[in-house]
Amino acid sequence: MSTEHNSSNDSGASHSGADLRAVRLEKLRKIEELGVDPWGGRFDGHQPIAKIRELPVVAFDDHPTEQVKAAGRIIQKRDQGKLFFLDLWDQTGKIQIMIGQKQVGEECWKLVNLLDIGDLIGVEGVFGKTRKQELSIRAEKITILSKSLEPHPTSYFGMENIEFRLRHRYLDLIHTPETLQRAKQRVLIIRTIRQFLDNQGYMEVETPTLHAIAGGAAARPFTTHHNALDIDLFLRIALELHLKRLLVGGLEKVYEIGRVFRNEGISVKHNPEFTMMELYQAYGDYRSMMELTENLLVACVDALGGGRVRPWADKTIDFNPPFQRAKYEDLFREHVGCDMHNEAEVLQAAQRMRLKDVLTKEHDVRVHELFEACVEDKLVGPVFVYDYPAALCPLTKRKRENPKIAERFELYVHGMELANAYTELNDPLTQEETFKRQLAGLPEEDSMAKMDHDFILAQRHGMPPAGGLGIGIDRLVMLLTNTQTIRDVILFPLLRPEA
Repeated sequence: MSTEHNSSNDSGASHSGADLRAVRLEKLRKIEELGVDPWGGRFDGHQPIAKIRELPVVAFDDHPTEQVKAAGRIIQKRDQGKLFFLDLWDQTGKIQIMIGQKQVGEECWKLVNLLDIGDLIGVEGVFGKTRKQELSIRAEKITILSKSLEPHPTSYFGMENIEFRLRHRYLDLIHTPETLQRAKQRVLIIRTIRQFLDNQGYMEVETPTLHAIAGGAAARPFTTHHNALDIDLFLRIALELHLKRLLVGGLEKVYEIGRVFRNEGISVKHNPEFTMMELYQAYGDYRSMMELTENLLVACVDALGGGRVRPWADKTIDFNPPFQRAKYEDLFREHVGCDMHNEAEVLQAAQRMRLKDVLTKEHDVRVHELFEACVEDKLVGPVFVYDYPAALCPLTKRKRENPKIAERFELYVHGMELANAYTELNDPLTQEETFKRQLAGLPEEDSMAKMDHDFILAQRHGMPPAGGLGIGIDRLVMLLTNTQTIRDVILFPLLRPEA
């Protein structure tokens, strides 16, 4: 017996959606008339399909006796008169189900004739293989677990439309194997991060999502209002300031993996709601963060399998350590063609590149806009770019020998920023001054124009010198799964409302 039969499904182009729904509602009524609950219930003892497929297998002609029990969704249905073939799918894989009228009996056969693609069923029977080596379960009993009242797409209908897939992620997971695989890989990456950091002695903590002050990053927050307290609050734009308070409190190694919200644009690299991992280590610095970042990424790559040289579109990424290290100043000189400290040359380069409002911007802002325009897309990596202009880094310790430079690095892979790390500024006097400069000129009513005085107060009680690291989890998953857009690694990305 074989799966090579004409497909019988109710998603054909000759029927309207309303007609198909009416057919399914009629089948629902007939199932109820059989005295069967179409919404099922507890179904104990079923095995993952992948585990069933690993069992020792005997051809059906040799009378196998391996009894199995599976539960899943029908994704294909083929009618052979007194024999049905179904493809049953669960999150671990799929398997063919052979249903004969003689084997299941008259009452169950009536139920089988009322099944559709998309229905959830339980199957009890014998595991074996057909003459064409198809691993199958020969059903002895069928239990309906949930009736699908909406027609499902097939391989030939519906799922090629990217917008449709994003708006119906539940169908995308069922009918697009790559989507389910990415979701599993994301879970594995996050689990690996947790295991790695736990083994390094870090404590995982939770900090507030609602903040009274939008701080820790230069980003536009989402605003909400708490009715009982009658105060405006902001969805957090970073995890940083509360985690640093915990350093003051004596937690020497802390991390959090959590959602962050920025009321900004949407692109292949940006979603307004995204996942960050931030960690802080007392008595470390940005160089200890480089070592940790490199080891953490290699651990994630190894957990996924497939080697440390991984595909990225038509290129590759070599995650074999050590990663390249390059000074910001040297990269700027190489690709922009001038010294980043020479204000006249930087201004000329900015005008030459036709950057917006170059005359009104501070020197270091011009420098970084030139870096973004001329350097970032040249960074193949993984490459640690270190020692940034200090004015860009209000929460970062300056180099003792050159206070114009901050002890900061960003990790780039094929032009995409993946990680950001500092030697953390723990001097409350300098921190207050840098906050003042950062906020100067912003309108008083601006949600970002408020200083977090409580954070300064915490620092004044004594914050240890520390290294800090932030990694964008969504971008990490993109790079490790060869996915070119962030919306494909987020199960429910933000979309425009349907017209």
